[in-house]
Amino acid sequence: MLIADDEDGLRWVLEKGLRQAGYEVTAVRDGDEALRAFSEAPFDLVFLDIRMPGTDGLTVLAKLRALASDAHVIVMTAHGTMETAIQAMQRGAYDYLAKPFDLDEVLLLAERALAAGRLTQEVARLKTGLQEVWEFGALIGRHPRMQEVYKTIGRIAASDVTILLRGESGTGKELVARAIHHYSRRAGRPFVAVSSAAIPGTLLESELFGHERGAFTDAKERKLGKLELAHGGTLFLDEIGDMPPELQTKLLRALQERTIERVGGQESLRIDVRVLAATNRDLETMMREGRFREDLFYRLNVVTVTLPPLRERRRDIPLLVEHLLAKYAAELGERGVAPEALDRLVGHDWPGNVR
Repeated sequence: MLIADDEDGLRWVLEKGLRQAGYEVTAVRDGDEALRAFSEAPFDLVFLDIRMPGTDGLTVLAKLRALASDAHVIVMTAHGTMETAIQAMQRGAYDYLAKPFDLDEVLLLAERALAAGRLTQEVARLKTGLQEVWEFGALIGRHPRMQEVYKTIGRIAASDVTILLRGESGTGKELVARAIHHYSRRAGRPFVAVSSAAIPGTLLESELFGHERGAFTDAKERKLGKLELAHGGTLFLDEIGDMPPELQTKLLRALQERTIERVGGQESLRIDVRVLAATNRDLETMMREGRFREDLFYRLNVVTVTLPPLRERRRDIPLLVEHLLAKYAAELGERGVAPEALDRLVGHDWPGNVR
């Protein structure tokens, strides 16, 4: 990280705080020094004061972006120069900090910016077909609504906030959940998915909470539930709107108390999971009809990410076709699509989206 600020005290506090958080930091006192340092070795993140002696912050921002168009720059400004900060955002700054600010705010913003940078790099790799680290699949797209999804993932991945993913079947809700997990602090821990629609209600309780031997007729061995298996990582609750009301109550209690009991057991087990939920249903209507708990809805719906159906981003269909052909070329023996076939694909409504 690079810090550019002419206030010695503030620069020292920022440098010390970021170093203690585990970051490598270079600190300079003006814009010219910042440009020299950045040109020698581009930084993942730059904290840039708007008002400094010599070259002003907006000019430095423009030159940094010219050196590296994907540079993530957070501008720092006093309240009297907020208009300038807004101008900086319009010219490509990632975000701004209004002075005075506390170190926790700085660290949180730094985590978000770095996560956004990692996501931008990953999407670029996927679009060019290079170094595919993991399957992003249906999330490929240049449409502005998909770009917003990418940006949202970058902003929220680093936190532990609970997220509700909304969209039709096949829009990529599980892929988004995996992306969020991949760029979170829990990336090295389990990602566990369970679908309320795929498992009968009578078995879903055991699937989520586990059971002890002898808990019911077929319980011949102890089984760990998904909540327990996801400890330390991320639990993806797909089609949460299909969960039976009585199980909604038990899930809410587990999320509030961060403890569970296996079916047929009495031991209280601590759980540490980040919950990502998904639905293609109208949960607000279900709440009014008494089919979905209001308190569970608000527990899950801290942040909402809505995925557009494919018919609302038709311009992405040629890109998806290109990606899938490149991926399956050897298997299919095809390397291109006739123009009339592509027209048919673009004109189709794709009720199942990408599955």
